[in-house]
Amino acid sequence: MMPELRVLYFEDLSVGLSETLSKTIATSDVVGFAEITGDRNPIHLSEHFAARTPFGTRIAHGLYTAGLISAVLGTRLPGPGAIYISQSLNFRAPVRIGDTVDVTVEVAELVPERRRARLTCTCAVNGETVLDGEALVKVPTRAEADPLAARKG
Repeated sequence: MMPELRVLYFEDLSVGLSETLSKTIATSDVVGFAEITGDRNPIHLSEHFAARTPFGTRIAHGLYTAGLISAVLGTRLPGPGAIYISQSLNFRAPVRIGDTVDVTVEVAELVPERRRARLTCTCAVNGETVLDGEALVKVPTRAEADPLAARKG
């Protein structure tokens, strides 16, 4: 999953604007996340261990799923140049290996004087919300992103 980059500036945003991306969770994703973070909880890595849990099988790290929100923010809405300020997360249900996660980010509020956007974030599997929350990002204006163009204008 390498989403195509789309750059939106603060003046391009409007309440209700949304973007969705889908990602099917592979074993290699979960193993890679464990290697990068050091979170080697066997519920993520050992089918034998996970079979004895209430989930019955291995599950993806919750923060891996949350990281998919970052993929949307950094590549599509608002995209390159956006600065993450904060994120709230509510973990609602597990994500299993092989699940396809649909990540939707929607502009909920714009704060022009600070160039901030508050975005609702939802991750769902087969229509069931597995994670939700809100992100706050700083979004550059066109003039900030290309000061030379702003002087010519």
